[in-house]
Amino acid sequence: MKPAESKMRSSVALQPMRRFPMAVRGAGMVEVLVAVLVLAIGLLGVAAMQATALRNSQSSLERSQGVVHAYTILDAMRANPELARNGAYNMAMTCAAPGAGNIVANDKRMWIQTLQTNLGASACGQVQCVGDRCTITVRWDDSRGTAGSAAHNFSTTTRI
Repeated sequence: MKPAESKMRSSVALQPMRRFPMAVRGAGMVEVLVAVLVLAIGLLGVAAMQATALRNSQSSLERSQGVVHAYTILDAMRANPELARNGAYNMAMTCAAPGAGNIVANDKRMWIQTLQTNLGASACGQVQCVGDRCTITVRWDDSRGTAGSAAHNFSTTTRI
């Protein structure tokens, strides 16, 4: 191969690279800004989903605690079945803890105080027994988890 021929081949091979030198340089400022904007919107969406999950998790915890507390007073009533069947544990929906006294008054007092400790100061309870059939109702503020609906009730009925 002659030196002139070799020089010609190398210039032909490099010619397409020289024709479009700007196309190979990289991303422009507009593309970078659009990518950052899309990433920022995505991260805001992730943060919103995390906040919603946290709020719903707290609501779920409160619902579980409401169920546990309903069964707590039922267990105290099962320890004193005669008093429960005679209506000693009956009380209207109340948020104020009853005064201390006998075992029934102490059970009701501890129940309301525990409700308010775990479910908030606005938590209330009701016990209604007719014969051996008792209904327990627990009410608390669940406005964080239910998008504005303040009161949530849990009620269970059983036989003592």
